[in-house]
Amino acid sequence: MGALSLELTSDPRCRLVLGDFFAGAASEVGFNADQPGRRYHAILVDIDHSPKNVLHPSHLALYTVEGLTRLSAHLHPGGVVALWLNDPPDDGVQWALREVFATSEARIVAFDNIRKDGEVTNTVYVATRGR
Repeated sequence: MGALSLELTSDPRCRLVLGDFFAGAASEVGFNADQPGRRYHAILVDIDHSPKNVLHPSHLALYTVEGLTRLSAHLHPGGVVALWLNDPPDDGVQWALREVFATSEARIVAFDNIRKDGEVTNTVYVATRGR
């Protein structure tokens, strides 16, 4: 997002908030204490490598039906959640997303990684809340 960061952050709709994403996702207050219960059109997440390779054990709850249900409550009807994960598509993630959301899909994304020699792939899961 480096190339787009100035354009995004200068948009008056953009607000950067320092906080615990997982606590916000699990709470009724949500991600904005100034506007408890605020809903979003999109929630884009790039935190863990995968549910099998989380950066902290407390993150595991997000990838369950219960965790995704709490996260979906922060979306407007028709809103989208996208999860960028480092590993190939995971049947467990796909199943949980299908249980919670009206639609979901996994897309493999290939790109050149300057930290590694050559192309690497990740998975982006995109799920839409029902109307």
